Amino acid sequence: MNTNTAKQLPYGNANFKSIRTENNYIYVDKTRFIELLEKESNKNQIFIRPRRFGKSLFLSTLAYYYDVNYADEFEQLFGNLYIGQHPTPRKNSYAVMEFDFSGVDTSNIESFRNSFFNNVRHTVCRFLSNHQNIFPKANQLIDQINQHEHSDLSILDTAFRAAESAKISIFIIIDEYDHFANDLIAIGTVIGDNFYKKMITANGLVRDFYEKLKTASKYGVADRTFITGISPVMLDDLTSGYNIATNYSLHWQYNEMLGFTSSEVERLREETGIDTSRINVDMEYYYNGYLFSADAVNKVYNSTMILYFFEQILENNKPPKNFIDPNLSIDSGRLKRLIQNEDNRNTLIQIIKDGSIVSKVLEEFSIDQLNDDPYFVSLLFYLGLLTIKESYADELRLVIPNYSIQTTYWAYLRDLVHDHSPDIKLNVKELRESIRVIAMEGNLHDFIDYVSQNAFSKLSDFDLLRFDEKYIKVLLLAYLLLNNIYIPMSEYETVPGRADIFLQRNPNFPQVKYEWVLELKYCKTDAKQSEIDQKRKEGLEQLNQYAHSFRLKDRADLKFALLIFIGKDKYEMNIVDETQ
Repeated sequence: MNTNTAKQLPYGNANFKSIRTENNYIYVDKTRFIELLEKESNKNQIFIRPRRFGKSLFLSTLAYYYDVNYADEFEQLFGNLYIGQHPTPRKNSYAVMEFDFSGVDTSNIESFRNSFFNNVRHTVCRFLSNHQNIFPKANQLIDQINQHEHSDLSILDTAFRAAESAKISIFIIIDEYDHFANDLIAIGTVIGDNFYKKMITANGLVRDFYEKLKTASKYGVADRTFITGISPVMLDDLTSGYNIATNYSLHWQYNEMLGFTSSEVERLREETGIDTSRINVDMEYYYNGYLFSADAVNKVYNSTMILYFFEQILENNKPPKNFIDPNLSIDSGRLKRLIQNEDNRNTLIQIIKDGSIVSKVLEEFSIDQLNDDPYFVSLLFYLGLLTIKESYADELRLVIPNYSIQTTYWAYLRDLVHDHSPDIKLNVKELRESIRVIAMEGNLHDFIDYVSQNAFSKLSDFDLLRFDEKYIKVLLLAYLLLNNIYIPMSEYETVPGRADIFLQRNPNFPQVKYEWVLELKYCKTDAKQSEIDQKRKEGLEQLNQYAHSFRLKDRADLKFALLIFIGKDKYEMNIVDETQ
């Protein structure tokens, strides 16, 4: 493609009008879903998706499509999109009121009350100001609201009465409806729990807010609502206050409403002029894999992950050194704070070791239920840390979606181990240097010896209860992430067989001399020599199979190693340069 005609990527831009009218941005057309949503029998709708999936942009699209203020711009904004060719009866027929609760202060109850109320007040005033052509007394009403001395929600009634007098219906859009709830859950303390109950359950400020919306909907003033967030954790607690909405998050026909399908990613690549030679990693392995209904057909990519990857290529004319969006590092800390109890930790560790779990995905639940497995696992699903692989009897097999999320789990486990084992003292600089030695000198011993002496031998009883081949593998992978010259992979398909760990050179470091295949075995401290000998025999046979596999045979730059860990203090290493 001629670079002069290549479109720009809207990375970090969630304003629909800006994307459609400025800088020759590319827009992935999701407007066919507007038609589907408008045809639904319930006009009060909830839709949950993980962070960075494009929720805010979709809400912006709805606002520009439905707000009466943009009727004159319809052709420019939507003319060549699906919905422009198939307009619905309700286009540009509402006064749209947009709430965004992402910035609400949860530091303490009083701050929350003030912050929440000020958010509502600011939204109502902006709504009136934006629609002065409809509300002739808008400025007078705004002055009254700003002079209101009491932090109560009657200011919503001001907007509702104005709309009723003007004989126009309101479309209420709420972004990050659960942001403050998730913050409170992440506190993980009795304070957070009590805070949540006071603000969100019966007679709480948030409950009162949704009861206002319910009343406005009942009398036809608020004709439509569309609410998004990252989890349904508040839905159960809001049931009596706002029991009029339908949650469409798990409906198969909306699986692709947010995120990108493979064909959409390919269109992004083509229209932004990205040369395929610059894409030297498996994008599907890194970023794809999300399925939000067992009945859906196409998996979807996390849209922001893809935009980040493509943006780095366009900016630097080569792939990024870090293939994983740095914003994902936030998820590891959030994951750590979300763990409610020992059972949650054990469930999470099992998911990390096995890569999957069989469970139901529940459509709504309360903060009080997160200590129980089905609810905790459901929360992981909604956060994008698990996704659907397939139906399994009356439940679902959930798996880790992709490599990017897998690294989040590995980092979490590494931090958890260090929290439980204060004797572990790792020098990251020394660890990174030992990984460089693996890559450039073909010496694996320094790294394994360092981890064995400074980490494994210092493990707490908490970790020793879980110490086995899978646990060792995940910890090794987590430590290998500390230097990005390798892309460490778990259960690498060698065809035939699966290697425990494959150290693939980062494409940005072609000077790396050696890639590695590692097979891991574990024996308890009191294991007999015959057991160790048997593990060695099995491991060498597996390495031989990998070395002659379709993917790995005849590789002069590839080394093979068998690692047998004996208890937490000893290990045996077998470097296999030439398999028999």
